Amino acid sequence: MARGSKRPLIAIVGRPNVGKSTLFNRLIRRRRAIVEDTPGVTRDRHFADVDYLERPVTFVDTGGFVPEGKEDQIERLVRQQAQAAVEACDIVLLVVDGRVGVTAGDEEVARYLRKQDRPIVLLVNKCDGLKNADVMVAEFHRLALGEPIPVAAEHGDGFIELSERLEPMLPPPSVQAEPLAAADEDAPIRVAIVGRPNVGKSSLVNAILGEERVVASPIAGTTRDPIDSPFTYRGRDFILTDTAGIRRKAVITQKVEGYSVMGAIRAAEDADVVVLVLDATEAGVDQDQKIAAIAEEKGRALIICVNKWDLVKGKYGSQAEWREELKWYLKHVSWAPMVFVSALDGQGVTKVLALALELFTQQYFRAGTPMLNRVVEHVTTEHPMPWVGSRAMKIYYAMQVGTAPPSFAFICSNPKGVPDRYERYVSNYLRKTFSLRVPMRLFWRERPGKKQRAEAAQTFKKRAEHRRRRK
Repeated sequence: MARGSKRPLIAIVGRPNVGKSTLFNRLIRRRRAIVEDTPGVTRDRHFADVDYLERPVTFVDTGGFVPEGKEDQIERLVRQQAQAAVEACDIVLLVVDGRVGVTAGDEEVARYLRKQDRPIVLLVNKCDGLKNADVMVAEFHRLALGEPIPVAAEHGDGFIELSERLEPMLPPPSVQAEPLAAADEDAPIRVAIVGRPNVGKSSLVNAILGEERVVASPIAGTTRDPIDSPFTYRGRDFILTDTAGIRRKAVITQKVEGYSVMGAIRAAEDADVVVLVLDATEAGVDQDQKIAAIAEEKGRALIICVNKWDLVKGKYGSQAEWREELKWYLKHVSWAPMVFVSALDGQGVTKVLALALELFTQQYFRAGTPMLNRVVEHVTTEHPMPWVGSRAMKIYYAMQVGTAPPSFAFICSNPKGVPDRYERYVSNYLRKTFSLRVPMRLFWRERPGKKQRAEAAQTFKKRAEHRRRRK
């Protein structure tokens, strides 16, 4: 692909409030970008790596293009961010509003895009429920950007047509392994400290740094913006990020708190290692589970840090009992290591850094293909794959296809028929074999050349039938 990227980069651009972030969230299948019926909510570029049409791609959400000369200073910076996304991408999705029709802003964006050497797909959004949708879409031909596609990002309408338009623009799907990413020994390791309000995140940061770097207060909500603090540990550079407390969406009443929470989530997504701080006096609540899920979903190494341990130590059971109890509450991330600390007096805080260094290395673990195939032989012998219809499923071979997180492809006879319980069994065995305590990704793929083998079998069948008739 162009621009030197192995993953095709697809930028979503357009005027403010046309539904770009809604489209972005729909394409990546999760609510990543803030969506509000107010222009100018999105300012920075939002990146999301996903598998789309069985291909690894990166979607980029951008802020709205405001007509030049009419923007304020912030809007001018937003425009520059959007233009940077266009210049770096491989494909552009231009989103316009079908209910409003063609505007001067749309025409200006179209003029800018026609000067760029990029494939462009024009999406006419908000076409749901319009009786004259065909007439509205036809109006956008005047932008001279090809055949417009009517979509409704809010409800998912038109996405099949979008997929059909994008598929020939993307590289073909492949199970061949790309060169695996290696850890950059010169880049600092980013560690994000996240958790609910008032669990001691800022106190933990100060204890690790050995100074009052950030304001720590018993008042919930003291920290708003993510604060980066560079330092060195065991000869390795780190960046420690203190973040705002992440409360449930239902109890967030002020916009500023909503943006602080989004900043905290983004810091977790950008980190190499996420430290989830729990309050030992009320650990394992639902919000802790949701925050842990953010790290797992993004494929980030995770450390469960139980703070204020001095307040409960010896009162409610041993550390071993606490580990088992918390692993049950946080069973979707039961692989994550757990440490018990007291940030106020500094007990146990060095364990957090030692674990962060270990997990960062594990994120870039590489398994040899011969070893992986010995794993395949073992798991299929000890626990044979299930039957589908009259045939037993079969794993032919396995390979590692990615790092950070470690990702493995299993080439098998029926990828869609692999049950979740069998995938968990294989995942657990991989963790046990390679001593991995970081997120993993497993992909089940068909053998290359299935179509050619089917055609060859059909040809053989026809020849056999022809010989039978001659006899």
